[in-house]
Amino acid sequence: MKKLILITGATGYVGGLLVKEIISKCHHYEVRCLARRPEYLKDKVPQEVSIFKGDILDPLSLSSALEGVHTAFYLVHSMGAMGSFEELDRAGAINFAQAASEAGVKRIIYLGGLGEGDNLSSHLKSRQEVGQILSSFGVQIIEFRASIIIGAGSLSFELVRALIEKIPLMLTPRWVFNLAQPIYVMDVIEYLLLSIELETNENEVFEIGGADAVSYGGIMQEYAKQRNLKRIMIPVPFLTPYLSSLWLGLITPIYARVGRKLIEGVRNSTVVVDNKALETFDIKPKGIEESIKLALKYEEKKFSKTYWADAVSSCGCTDDVCLNVKVGNRLIDFQKVKTNLSADKAFKPIQRIGGIHGWYYANFLWHIRGFIDLCVGGAGLRRGRRDPELIAVGDTIDWWRVEKYEPNKLLRLFSEMKIPGNGWLEFEVKEKETFTEISQSAIFYPSGLFGLLYWYALYPIHWFIFRGMIKNIKKAAEKDL
Repeated sequence: MKKLILITGATGYVGGLLVKEIISKCHHYEVRCLARRPEYLKDKVPQEVSIFKGDILDPLSLSSALEGVHTAFYLVHSMGAMGSFEELDRAGAINFAQAASEAGVKRIIYLGGLGEGDNLSSHLKSRQEVGQILSSFGVQIIEFRASIIIGAGSLSFELVRALIEKIPLMLTPRWVFNLAQPIYVMDVIEYLLLSIELETNENEVFEIGGADAVSYGGIMQEYAKQRNLKRIMIPVPFLTPYLSSLWLGLITPIYARVGRKLIEGVRNSTVVVDNKALETFDIKPKGIEESIKLALKYEEKKFSKTYWADAVSSCGCTDDVCLNVKVGNRLIDFQKVKTNLSADKAFKPIQRIGGIHGWYYANFLWHIRGFIDLCVGGAGLRRGRRDPELIAVGDTIDWWRVEKYEPNKLLRLFSEMKIPGNGWLEFEVKEKETFTEISQSAIFYPSGLFGLLYWYALYPIHWFIFRGMIKNIKKAAEKDL
């Protein structure tokens, strides 16, 4: 009989990766997820994963999800919430631990925060308090305390690179010299996986970190080095973590609420003082240079819209979305509309895009941009299409090249025009229960400061063109009926 594993926080970064790793590597486990909104998780996990609707702040919703569970992963926190996240985390931990005890759960595995001393920040103090609460209801707990997690999509990592990508000259506060022990995200996942079968009957606390102890400034400099960006940091003693957190909200607003709480906590060094994890598990954590290199390489190799679409959905947007956001290194203009057509009919105008059919909105602007590109040695619009109806990966469509194509589902185009960075245009059609969703994404990976200026200078034109484009694609599909 398969051992039943429950994962909370599967919509989050670490939880999402953990689900995929368990399914791909551990076929002797049955996986169950707890989610407040199961519909958000349904398309992100393999079909064999069962999803239970529940909320750690609602004790009555937990019992059915925990029934028959052997091991539960507790990977949730409330830092993104308004008000006191400490009180919410405390209540959630009590509810979950009590429900787990009543359901006969054998083990809870928890990922918390690394830090020592009596002067811990509210963030780190809360993370460690949650571990203590989970262990006080009779269920065995294995707690991992981690420093900064390095990975494309990790909040701490995204904060570092948002600063480095945007600001050539930084006035840095004293906290950038505090030491951390950043750990690569897949090393964290490996610790979590191995802890399922760890032979112990005691409550355990493991401190985990990477191979290098490095300052926060050192992490930023290593990132800048690998991105070939020259960044100057000038220490300013009077910039406290609190003032830095307010400034952060202006520079990286999409992360502001959670990021401020993290920054306020950097007065604490987060380095491993107890090497029990290295002695217990057969894992050799990577150093900072390799961790950042792998994070950047993974992001390029596994270019997936789910990464940034999660951030878009977190903005609370629903129908007819028109957003211009920055997530990681990429800038995205994201649009979506609904139609009552089937997926194949909704995809038909997308199938024909470019060439003699044009781009469905403001074609004169497309021609002007194509002429400018031609003048500077680019492809312009002269290449057209190989066939007005058929598409294959590798085809050219005006100044775009087909990078990915799934009939009636997805078309991703890579820009071959002369621009200061890399650009994609992606269309996706999803057939839901009562409607079909057409989404359109213009994605730009800027090259340095000039790339950022290029994107934002064209923002008004982007808004005008892409907004009209998605609407006319819908109209064209419905006109074909």
